[in-house]
Amino acid sequence: MAKITDLVASMAAPIVEGAGCSLWDVEYVREAGEWFLRVYIDKEGGVSIDDCEAVSRPLSDQLDEADPIEGSYVLEVSSAGADRPLKKPEHFEKFMGAEVEVRLYRAMEGRKDHVGVLTGYDNGDVTIETAAGPHTFAKKDVAQVRLYVRF
Repeated sequence: MAKITDLVASMAAPIVEGAGCSLWDVEYVREAGEWFLRVYIDKEGGVSIDDCEAVSRPLSDQLDEADPIEGSYVLEVSSAGADRPLKKPEHFEKFMGAEVEVRLYRAMEGRKDHVGVLTGYDNGDVTIETAAGPHTFAKKDVAQVRLYVRF
């Protein structure tokens, strides 16, 4: 059986594209005793509440009809966000040259968080350029990579 997130992604993609957006990611997670189905969308120039609504209503109807998920859940459709996590190879490719934060499972060089310009991605290994030079982090050490937003 396919994963719920893969099933929902295949159902959501045409709806998201029809709304003029692209599908960034789908999550199905349990938080505080409730299941949440989160669909993250992206659009050049940013995602509006109207974009989220244009995806949420027809996707909700399609999910109700197909009923691929047992039990109850909360459907959320939102922007991937300015500090979006990079998970798929195409995410890394799109943001090559952007500033990112690499969060590690265990501290390396005295800290778990490293910020630098994304210069490489190879099968899960992530390379960033910092003031101290290039750093490559092995896939097994990387907990999360996300865009870094300076305020």
